[in-house]
Amino acid sequence: MEALLCRNLGDPTIPPDGSDNSPLTLSTTHPIPQLNSSTAVRIRVKASSLNFLNYLQVQGQYQEKPPLPFIPGSDYSGIVDSVGPSVTKFKIGDHVCSLAPVGSFAQFIVADESELYMVPKGCDLVAAAALLLAYGTTHIALVHRVKLYAGQVLLVLGAAGGVGVSAVQIGKISGAVVIAVARGDEKVRFLKSLGVDHVVDLTKENLTQSVKGFLKERNLKGVDVFYDPVGGKLTKETLKLLNWGAQILVIGFASGEVPVIPANIALVKNWTIHGLYLGGYVKHRPHVTQDSMRELLSWLTRGLITVNISHSFSLSEANLAFAALKDRKAVGKIVIVFDDPVRAKL
Repeated sequence: MEALLCRNLGDPTIPPDGSDNSPLTLSTTHPIPQLNSSTAVRIRVKASSLNFLNYLQVQGQYQEKPPLPFIPGSDYSGIVDSVGPSVTKFKIGDHVCSLAPVGSFAQFIVADESELYMVPKGCDLVAAAALLLAYGTTHIALVHRVKLYAGQVLLVLGAAGGVGVSAVQIGKISGAVVIAVARGDEKVRFLKSLGVDHVVDLTKENLTQSVKGFLKERNLKGVDVFYDPVGGKLTKETLKLLNWGAQILVIGFASGEVPVIPANIALVKNWTIHGLYLGGYVKHRPHVTQDSMRELLSWLTRGLITVNISHSFSLSEANLAFAALKDRKAVGKIVIVFDDPVRAKL
């Protein structure tokens, strides 16, 4: 089968030509994985989402470091190809999606049936591939952890990225007043199309001044929930906008800089700081994860949320996909698609 192998750590934007320069190698003869238990299911992968964690993982900078060599890739969708003798929930031909620690940048992957979710009829398989990690993280963060409710002010950094878009959409579903922070006209237009209440374009505006002006116009005191997948200087600046009793969601560090949140200010202002790592929920609170994923698939099928696929690539173009992610060209999600992907222009 065709599979993308990470044989050494390095820059995944370098073409996978088999040289020592690239950490990735495209194999066309990798063995098809076999069922490894009576409840195992083999899936022919239709699409796999590209996430910032995949970029970090290939460079050896992610908190979970799989032993080399490994096949990158996390959330995916596909069609059931084979089932173990004790499998009761799925049959050959079913459309499914799942979240794996590694391994989805390949034509086939094996998972236990307990790890799979049925993709409802009428639900796009490619969209389902890009749902679980980004939207799952955000659903647990906003719905389960901070219990976001109507009228609260939600500020989202990196709002045009994968998790950012999911935060905007789930924030609107919850009835929150959503402030989205992004860069560039294209991203601003897209965020406005999602119905956000205010967009800050960092290429043209000062974050603090723009948000304070909006809050004053709406007669609002400040930000109640701060969703932060970016980190760095923007985190420090946004802290000035938070209400007493605000909740901070630490989602990631796309800026490459881990911010410092002053404990003394958190104490005086009664802030609550939530770290949100989906892998931890999968391991320690699987029932919460499963409930979130099922609700998200229902929302997707009913059109309550939409997954915007900004760029689509074949497996042989994985370096271009990583480059689009690195250069922040995506508005929404980037996916690796098997069987004749329709590629967006960079």
